[in-house]
Amino acid sequence: MSSAWSLADVPPQQGRTAVVTGANSGLGLETARALAAAGARVVLAVRDVSRGEQAAAGLTGEVEVRRLDLADLASVRAFAAGWTGDLAVLVNNAGIMHVPAGRTADGFELQFGTNHLGHFALTALLLPHVTDRVVTVSSMLHRSGEIVLDDLNWEQRPYSATGAYGQSKLANLLFTLELQRRLTAAGAPVRALAAHPGWAATNLQGRTGNRVKDAAMAVANRAFATGAEQGALPTLFAATADLPGGGFTGPDGRTMRGAPTLAGRSAAASDPELARRLWTASAELTGVDLPAQLPG
Repeated sequence: MSSAWSLADVPPQQGRTAVVTGANSGLGLETARALAAAGARVVLAVRDVSRGEQAAAGLTGEVEVRRLDLADLASVRAFAAGWTGDLAVLVNNAGIMHVPAGRTADGFELQFGTNHLGHFALTALLLPHVTDRVVTVSSMLHRSGEIVLDDLNWEQRPYSATGAYGQSKLANLLFTLELQRRLTAAGAPVRALAAHPGWAATNLQGRTGNRVKDAAMAVANRAFATGAEQGALPTLFAATADLPGGGFTGPDGRTMRGAPTLAGRSAAASDPELARRLWTASAELTGVDLPAQLPG
């Protein structure tokens, strides 16, 4: 693929339905905007429906807002139970970053529970409807992450906001790796891909609870980051371009900016045994796993 891939290269999406989690702002909103403009029916899956409706009002095309709180498995189950019909693309975009210690409704560490376990459960429950691909948004900060299988929810270690975020983003990539392995083994045509936005300024940052850190991030964003529209390009590339299953997309080059292309990942993010073990742990924690019959 050319490194000059841009928004103009999004192919026509007529007849396709996409779900984008966290689509009321930032990368998710720009992803939804582009897919809807290309002709897709886009469902904005958001925690705050009123904010989602405000965002949807600014989009062209066929858009719909549905409630989804990834930090509450009951909400995830309700969203999936209400789904009917085919789903071409599931974009697991929503996330939180470097937040103070907290717990989801089910008692999981907040970043791991939201960024990974919520999307893990959502994907498993929706997969019977998926016809094309699942795209999960990770981060280059996955390289700083470590999967501690006997303490995934930070019950034994002192909490680290950056460590928990890195673990959740590494989990996103391992989830994609194992999902693709299972899809391939089943002979399913569905592809699993991951994407990272590079350094993009969104409201994901600035939620640390520390004014000094938040102010420093705001300054750095103004100086170095791209906007959300540019940051969404790797997700759109993964969601619409003809790419191999298991691929990881991101900005071209080391500057964390530029046109999207296939990106490199850490050795840990490429470890099939770690991916398998994380999958098993995630299924046990959520009580959700893939259906016996995968899309075929």
